[in-house]
Amino acid sequence: MALLVGVALALAVALFIGRWARFDRDRCFYPTVLIVVASVYELFAVMGGSVQALGLESAAAALFVAASVIGFRTSLWLVAVALAGHGVFDFFHARLIANPGVPVWWPTFCGSYDVAAGAYMAWLLLRPDGGAAKAAA
Repeated sequence: MALLVGVALALAVALFIGRWARFDRDRCFYPTVLIVVASVYELFAVMGGSVQALGLESAAAALFVAASVIGFRTSLWLVAVALAGHGVFDFFHARLIANPGVPVWWPTFCGSYDVAAGAYMAWLLLRPDGGAAKAAA
């Protein structure tokens, strides 16, 4: 269920907020999405009361924030890959970082959201017209 909800929500955000509301006309839309999804594990670490998890989650988030900023300034392809890469990270998260605040369903939900959002962004970038995100590049 978490997997289906994640994919559906990613498509809903991309189609409604990105395309219909036209937020994706600005090249910072998807980099901002990446920064937001990368920061949620830090919130879970605070909720779980783990300083060690907060440090590790902050280090992991910093990598995705860096990819977001570099991709924004150079190539949105880096953002698409990093967004999908965060989804892969979600599926391995529990093996890498012990974070007591993470809900059991979160990695599946967030991972499917991230992979779907990254795939949608890649599809936009591959379109002949370049999609709105590429046009702003």
